[in-house]
Amino acid sequence: MSYIRSVKLEKLTKESGYAAKLPAVKSLAEMGELVLQNSVTFLVGENGTGKSTLLEAIAVKYGFNAEGGSLNFSFSTKETHSPLHSAIKLVRGIERPKTGFFLRAESFYNAASYVDTLGHEILEAYGGTSLHEQSHGESFFSLVMNRFTGHGLYILDEPEAALSPSRQMSLLIRIKELTEQGSQFIIATHSPIILAFPDSVIYELTENGIAETAYEDTETYGVMKAFMDSPKRMIDHLFEKE
Repeated sequence: MSYIRSVKLEKLTKESGYAAKLPAVKSLAEMGELVLQNSVTFLVGENGTGKSTLLEAIAVKYGFNAEGGSLNFSFSTKETHSPLHSAIKLVRGIERPKTGFFLRAESFYNAASYVDTLGHEILEAYGGTSLHEQSHGESFFSLVMNRFTGHGLYILDEPEAALSPSRQMSLLIRIKELTEQGSQFIIATHSPIILAFPDSVIYELTENGIAETAYEDTETYGVMKAFMDSPKRMIDHLFEKE
């Protein structure tokens, strides 16, 4: 299912600020559009390449709160999001999602606090227990298991930040269940576990721009494999550089 088919860059202005200088944004201008027609699309790359900024712009352009949450969330603790959303256009699918959520690790605390203000009936949709009364990882996973349902649009920014490796594997199972129920996921991640989801499209963002990349060819996979194949050799190499 594809509720967002592609992202196009329309026009950057001086108000676009630092976003205009990001490799991902420059590459999008050259590409014309970024296709998002698969049920699961990943954005991967080093910090500073623009993956989270681009993901945030997609979410805000669609109508999500910049700090995360559903389409109905309207809180704001601090205006820090990029104005990039005003420079992009989303090509939407024929069908509209029945639900959705923008989940970002860095502002999850703020979103959880907002949920607490919505009353017990709404809290039931999040598992019935305040997200603040659970550990960070438990609350994160509780939200995914209880609030995420079929026919939804889910935009996730580094979900692995709160999840152990085993929980990341559980997240893969949940994503599979939800895509089979007509959901779409757009995910920015550094996790080689989450990135392994089958039949997904991976866009790797580098200083050279955006390119569709096979799982085994991503830097995320290559670095982790090199480390796991020989942790001691990798540590020795790193410390020699010091």
